Amino acid sequence: MNKYAALTVATLALAGFTTAAQAEYPDRPVKLIVPYAAGGTTDIVARIVSTKLSTILKQPFVVDNRPGAGGAVGSAFAAKQTPDGYTLVMVVESSHAVNPNVYVKTPYDPVKDFAPISNLADVPNVLVVNPDFPAKDLPEFIKLLKANPGKYSFGSSGNGGLSNMNGELFMHATGTKMLHVPYKGLGPALNDAVAGQIQVVFDNIPSSSGLIEGKRLRPLAVAAKQRLKSLPNVPTYAEMGLPIMNNPSWFGLGAPAGTPGPVLDTLNKAVRQALADPEVIAAIEKQGAFPAPMSRKAFGDLIESQNKHWQKLVTDIKFTKLQ
Repeated sequence: MNKYAALTVATLALAGFTTAAQAEYPDRPVKLIVPYAAGGTTDIVARIVSTKLSTILKQPFVVDNRPGAGGAVGSAFAAKQTPDGYTLVMVVESSHAVNPNVYVKTPYDPVKDFAPISNLADVPNVLVVNPDFPAKDLPEFIKLLKANPGKYSFGSSGNGGLSNMNGELFMHATGTKMLHVPYKGLGPALNDAVAGQIQVVFDNIPSSSGLIEGKRLRPLAVAAKQRLKSLPNVPTYAEMGLPIMNNPSWFGLGAPAGTPGPVLDTLNKAVRQALADPEVIAAIEKQGAFPAPMSRKAFGDLIESQNKHWQKLVTDIKFTKLQ
């Protein structure tokens, strides 16, 4: 065998090895980075879906919470991991569309540094207050805020996160003023709202639903196309004349850029299978969310379009970008 034939055989062997290795994916546990604290919506959606992925792909999917800076800490960490399919990350509106447009500089590019896999769920947002808050509905809430600028405070998942920006957008749209208190995730913010340390949170339904059911928080409005079956007496923002606030959030799954296409295809197929499972559908819908699987391309297009959307909103409300 001459050297050229030997090289060809070696190349084919390597290609075969690579294909075989990808075909066997996954053959060890997969880490799923959640760039927010445990107990928040991103964490809840991640745990519901990852539990089913573990069953489908016959390997543990282990959730690793890395909160901070509105999702930037965990997202930046995930972007730097080996692109082999064994580190995944929750790619959500807050960390991958809002955060990059409200900071002067972020330690990752939300489009170039990640490979989209699929959206997982569309999640209605909700405005919740401490049960002792004197306003009983949204008009009273706005009236009270206008009469007491800066007196009340709202908590968020961190500076530059979606909950922070929803609060900023609300204040701009209503001509009100509240004090912003950033946390490392919505879980801690909700705990302080229940305790009365802060009065308001602009949250997502999954992380608030149990507290609402237990009457530990009171909802005033939801961001959804129509009233939720679980909260039939709570109006949408659009009903109350605030259509700019009436957009549900998206929560998806991604990987570091450069992850092999066959691995991403395997994950997309598994996600679709998971989100078609009646138990998974019921678990997500119980949280007030809606399963929303997509092709890899469609999810990538969503991330890009939402970046442009939030870039315009940040400009329109004259938000001063964070350092």
